[in-house]
Amino acid sequence: MTDDPAKTPQADSALVQVRGVRTVLGGKTIFDGLDLDIPRGKVTAIMGPSGTGKTTLLRHITGQLMPDAGTIRVAGHDVPALSRNALFDLREKIGYLFQNSALLTDFSVFENVAFPLRQHLKLPEPIVRNIVLTKLQAVGLRGAAELMPSELSGGMSRRVALARAIVRDPMLILYDEPFVGLDPIALNQVLKLIRTLNDTLGITSILVAHEFAAVARAADLVHLIAGGKRVASGTPAELEHADSAWTKQFFGGEADGPVPFQYPARDYATDLGFPAVQPAGAA
Repeated sequence: MTDDPAKTPQADSALVQVRGVRTVLGGKTIFDGLDLDIPRGKVTAIMGPSGTGKTTLLRHITGQLMPDAGTIRVAGHDVPALSRNALFDLREKIGYLFQNSALLTDFSVFENVAFPLRQHLKLPEPIVRNIVLTKLQAVGLRGAAELMPSELSGGMSRRVALARAIVRDPMLILYDEPFVGLDPIALNQVLKLIRTLNDTLGITSILVAHEFAAVARAADLVHLIAGGKRVASGTPAELEHADSAWTKQFFGGEADGPVPFQYPARDYATDLGFPAVQPAGAA
């Protein structure tokens, strides 16, 4: 386990490098000097308490939201400094699996997966068909090509969304809470796909999730972020047995710790209208 991304073996081969990122949204500091690396060809999980900015980090990587300070480099490109056209070009190399799958309800499974091809490329219909069926085959749903989203289970919807995310062979795929709402069978299917697709396609994956048992089966590296910073990094096995207060609370599920149970508030007695208690010996 290490606390300095610049000294990790992954730093030299990182596809994504985040340095000194500071982000303030609605007066709340989300990141305050965030540093981390995403190594090429690996599955990296981003974990942390609710509200620590995990999805915000994905938005920074895709350039949907710019930080107030710091640098974010993706494949050597300084994302905040990119022109509009260059940013769009970068986004076309990134696949995104949304938490709710975000399928187009009026399109069939086939047309949902074909949508990015039709929007961005002018390909002959036979090639579109072959690409789409190949991606559906990869997620085990070629036979569901003509179904509508309303006919799919939650796990099937997630797998269709994954086929759409990889339809243009991205260099990087972002998974935003892919396990939410899935039964154990569907969760295991999605887990298997994340690991298999990453290895067979040679892509880089960033996985935002809360379920450590699932993450431990898919991720090569885990970054734990809290309080605006990266507080721990390592393999799932390293973090599971780490002895820092952050890892003990988060992975042990403790109610109180560095993330307090009580939200900061004024003095309790004062809020209830009781007179202030003078310290002993006070004049």
